[in-house]
Amino acid sequence: MSRVLLTGASGFIGRHALAALAGAGHEVHALSRRQPHGRADGAGGAGAVSSGEATWHRADLTDAGEAERAVREIGADALVHLAWYVEHGTYWHARENVVWVEATLRLLRAFIAAGGRRAVLAGTCAEYEWSRERYAETAPLGPATMYGVAKNATRQVAERLTADAEVELAWGRVFMPYGPGEGRERLLASVATALLAGAPAPVSQGTHVRDFIHVEDVAGAFAAMLDSSVQGAVNVGTGHGHSIREIVELIAQAIGRPELVRWGAVAQRDGEPAHLVADAGRLIDEVGYTPRLELREGVERTVAWWRERAA
Repeated sequence: MSRVLLTGASGFIGRHALAALAGAGHEVHALSRRQPHGRADGAGGAGAVSSGEATWHRADLTDAGEAERAVREIGADALVHLAWYVEHGTYWHARENVVWVEATLRLLRAFIAAGGRRAVLAGTCAEYEWSRERYAETAPLGPATMYGVAKNATRQVAERLTADAEVELAWGRVFMPYGPGEGRERLLASVATALLAGAPAPVSQGTHVRDFIHVEDVAGAFAAMLDSSVQGAVNVGTGHGHSIREIVELIAQAIGRPELVRWGAVAQRDGEPAHLVADAGRLIDEVGYTPRLELREGVERTVAWWRERAA
């Protein structure tokens, strides 16, 4: 197994990716800009602590010196990079995306210089030109947001950097993740927390179709990509589309308060595609990973997670 450097390990996807990587037998070294919690572990380098599943290191990836020092000290042969600016409601067009292009490429250069051999980086379905119902990895690229532009530009440069250095690179284009630990402002969490509190849940008419994938399956897909020899873009989705109305109805059924859903109280956002569904053939056939959780089970498990925290 590999010594893996995992960024974004304390984030929504990262927490689950940490568990998936550790469960696969990897030696995981997690980066966080916050002080990690755990026991001191002198073998992990200066300031490292162990939490059982991983050795944690504090470093701000937007600080060149801190990032390069951490990468050099860890000496990982594999990289799973999930960290990015994802503040809900602003990240689609935020200037911070440019900062993270720079931070990601700097991280990748440091990883290559330290002898790294395989990198798996998180991309997004927002890289695609939103002009069709289903998206294979060969679909036209034409991002409509700063977030999509930044991710796509990062991929282009990363592919050249790794090819020149003979380092393997896989690029996971994540579709619509949901599940335990997501921000309260996101769709499922916002509806679930409102209904659990007995409050109205304002939503759109819910006609848009999306490829919703449970966060545990996103994490599993990234761990499988790391363990595979697949290179290039890989869609991280289920291959199945569901309307926003369908997922909201599943939430309301699980909680038993469908009368509190306020359909049409939120306007559809301009520029959003009517359909955004992955062709998951490459993930399933080449990487060898099939998403496990059907939407109903994933929603019910997520609602149960929020219910425990509302008690």
